[in-house]
Amino acid sequence: MSILRSFNIGVAGLRAAGSGMGVVGDNIANAGTTGFKASRAEFQDMLATSLSGIDGGDQMGAGVRLGRIKPIMTQGDLTRTDNITDLAMNGGGFFSLKTPFGVGYTRDGSFHFDKSGTLVNNSGYEVLGFYANEDGEIVNSIKPIQIKPGTIPAQPTNEVEISMNLDVRAPIKQFNIEDPENTSNYSSSMTVYDNIGTPRLITMYYNKLDNGNWEYHATVGSKDAEGGEVGKSYEMASGVLRFNEDGLLKEEVERSNSFNFADGARPEQKIRFSWGESLSEGGDGSMASTHFGSPSTTARHTQDGYAAATLASMSFNDSGVLTAVYDNGEAMDVAQIAVAKFENNEGLYKLGKNLLKESKESGQAALGKPGEGGRGEVLSQSLEVSNVDLANEFVNLMTGQRNFAANAKTLTTADQMLQEVLNIKR
Repeated sequence: MSILRSFNIGVAGLRAAGSGMGVVGDNIANAGTTGFKASRAEFQDMLATSLSGIDGGDQMGAGVRLGRIKPIMTQGDLTRTDNITDLAMNGGGFFSLKTPFGVGYTRDGSFHFDKSGTLVNNSGYEVLGFYANEDGEIVNSIKPIQIKPGTIPAQPTNEVEISMNLDVRAPIKQFNIEDPENTSNYSSSMTVYDNIGTPRLITMYYNKLDNGNWEYHATVGSKDAEGGEVGKSYEMASGVLRFNEDGLLKEEVERSNSFNFADGARPEQKIRFSWGESLSEGGDGSMASTHFGSPSTTARHTQDGYAAATLASMSFNDSGVLTAVYDNGEAMDVAQIAVAKFENNEGLYKLGKNLLKESKESGQAALGKPGEGGRGEVLSQSLEVSNVDLANEFVNLMTGQRNFAANAKTLTTADQMLQEVLNIKR
């Protein structure tokens, strides 16, 4: 009987409208949830019978049902924070987390370091990233991001680079280690490090041999030399710098190189000295020391050693690279955030706690680095807020309420019609 079918249609409408209200209510409830993505209820009609059979036409519906709850995966607004471990995804992709049920994915970048120095989310799940090798280069090795506490070992000085000019007008002198100040044309000092991280002061003396040729002598004082006598200087390395007629560095010739530092340092430490890319090394002289008619001076010098140090601070840059800064001034890249990309973001399975999991519909995760292959950028000291539009949700709330009331009216009207039928016998 059609009147009884009207009851079923009304009930289907009430059920669908109630489910739609649940979706809207969930969106409103999570308007303040970091990284939350709103959803939209999509309805489908139901067909009961066709009065004309397969010829079509004269088809009677049987109500409505909730066909799909579609996630709206649009970008949420970004807000700045004061927390260095807060990260926001600007563009496509998800942060990857190691969880008890496998790898989980999220847009919520409110992370922190736990007591073991591991980067985790608010549920304690470890954040995955690409690790840096010993040279600080990010490699394709994925594991939980962790800062190792304690002291980093010292790095002995292996190479010194010097950029300078030696005055072509200087007189010729014969160097004497017993009186280095008066037997050299120019001198400069620098700090290097031995194998146990002790800073050592080296004084470089330069004396002119003839036009275009200079000697260098790397010396240390008695305090830094093994078995040194007070008041004496000790030569640890020497060589010759040769310049052409245009004042460009032609070649560097090393004569001796063996640093024997005091106080338990490793004996015979080698330190390579470089005055730039000489002509014999394939350079054009523009990136090397010079021999011009201007006062001798050192523009800069650099060395690659450092003392042992402890962790002072850490920070993420806008490429998702975690850098550890130590109290000796050294900064080392530790890891880079891994970003997961899916063919169908809407097919991801919700797990709660702001987590998603890959499914048959989403396809498998493709892990990569921020900004590569269509993946978004990772912004430090930022969070992505929910993409819920409250104004739109309130409109949907009113629409859902109206639909629910209309379907309820269908039931009351059908009830009145059935009552009239029952009253016929009377």
